[in-house]
Amino acid sequence: MMKKQRVVPPGYLFPKKYTNYFFSLLFLLYMFDYVDRMVVTSLFPFIKDDWGLTDTQLGTLVSAVYWSIVVLVFPISWVVDRWSRRRTIGIMAGLWSLATAAAALTKNFGQLFGTRSLVGIGEAGYAPGGTAMIAGLYPKEKRSWMMGLWNAAIPLGSAIGVAVGGIIATHWGWQNAFGVVALPGLIVAALFFFSKDYKTVKLLKSGTGERGVKLKDKVKMSNLDIVKEFVTKPSLIMTYFGFTATVFVTTSLLTWLPSYFERVYDMEAQAAGTKASLVMLLAIVGAPLGGFLADKWRKTRINARVLFPGLTSILAALFCFLAFTVFQGQVQYIFLLLFGMTVTMFVPAAGAATQDLVHPGLRATSYAIAVVVQNLIGSSMGPIVIGGISDKTDLPTAMSFLPLFLVLAAILFIVGSFFFRKDISKVEEVPLEALE
Repeated sequence: MMKKQRVVPPGYLFPKKYTNYFFSLLFLLYMFDYVDRMVVTSLFPFIKDDWGLTDTQLGTLVSAVYWSIVVLVFPISWVVDRWSRRRTIGIMAGLWSLATAAAALTKNFGQLFGTRSLVGIGEAGYAPGGTAMIAGLYPKEKRSWMMGLWNAAIPLGSAIGVAVGGIIATHWGWQNAFGVVALPGLIVAALFFFSKDYKTVKLLKSGTGERGVKLKDKVKMSNLDIVKEFVTKPSLIMTYFGFTATVFVTTSLLTWLPSYFERVYDMEAQAAGTKASLVMLLAIVGAPLGGFLADKWRKTRINARVLFPGLTSILAALFCFLAFTVFQGQVQYIFLLLFGMTVTMFVPAAGAATQDLVHPGLRATSYAIAVVVQNLIGSSMGPIVIGGISDKTDLPTAMSFLPLFLVLAAILFIVGSFFFRKDISKVEEVPLEALE
């Protein structure tokens, strides 16, 4: 009996059914990543009462994850690009889930800080590996849309982490929250060892002979060639730093919004966590919508994946300003919901740009650079800076600074868009091959 032939649509590596199955695994793992990462924020009031910590110390429990990511994201991403995406993802996810579970056994701030650092070690390879996988699994014209759907896992996981953490802490103690949220990630991580991948892409470039004439055969890229992939493209550099300014805001929002509601409106931790999670949950609409609109616009404007984030950052800055500076009560919450939706619309387009602008064999490394820059300056500093301003003034005052960083992000993206057409013309076209 003849073996049934697989139908692989143009632009895909695998049949659509398997591609969507693998995407579902990537989505679930990204969701559990953020459940584990952000559950601690809903536990702040309980930890503060038990251990007498300052807001700055609480902020470092979030920043510890990002510091660890910064340290290890380059070597792990190089392994992703040069070895195996699925195996690296599975190993890292298992590590961060075990580290989350270990937090349930901590007895003091130092121990909890240590387990949070281990969570970051595990998460260092996931975003670059997942981004490279999606860039390879789907056609280029769908790249922003699929990354938008994938990034919807971030607010969903964050909302679940904040809401579930507050509920478990209220009824069974805050340390048990870590143990409960760790288990799903371990299960999904195991499934990656039974999935498929694409062949590692050789680092080759078009060679040139006398008078700049292109040679028929490609030549191996030198270390200098690899460096030039990232430092000679202004649109790519501006995208990295635009990402950074925006995630400063999103991480600060994820970290401090539950405490903001608790302090400003005298809400209980569970209610504050639930209300904050709804704001974060609106990004489920924002990220896919942003990806869909960016891909549509890209059909008529080549630099849309960099210009679009600039425009949405301006819109998010306006909603953020109105929410934290002008209004209170129900009207404030409406603008917070609009802010929650628009502030993540930039992610899929900007993420796709980090893949469009580099050699296909360096895609995970490209996103790793974005991760390093955004975590070192943005994600790790946001909770501490806002916590520090809060310690010296109050939390509402601290939150009112957030729109300034979104304006900065908009400027960076828009400036980068002017260089996009020239930069993308330098990128090597290399077809990917499925690895059975």
